[in-house]
Amino acid sequence: MSNVENVENKSGTLMGKVVSDNRQQTLKVKVSWSRRHERYGKVIKKDTTFHVHDPESVGKVGDLVEIKQVRPISKTKTWQLVQVIEKAE
Repeated sequence: MSNVENVENKSGTLMGKVVSDNRQQTLKVKVSWSRRHERYGKVIKKDTTFHVHDPESVGKVGDLVEIKQVRPISKTKTWQLVQVIEKAE
């Protein structure tokens, strides 16, 4: 049997910007994405906001962060902070 459990799944991670850090151990992260419409070719830009678990409270507003999907932590939190990629000034 191979050791598949130790391989990290990078496809389950997203990068986004912290828009709120008012609650304890919770961040609100906005992930922006775009795609081209299949028929008309117009670029569609959308934003999705995720509630992210931050146990050490290291994320601040404006930080660029990497998040991953985990088991449900609360009613709205199913994402967890992996790392802070870039600090806000």
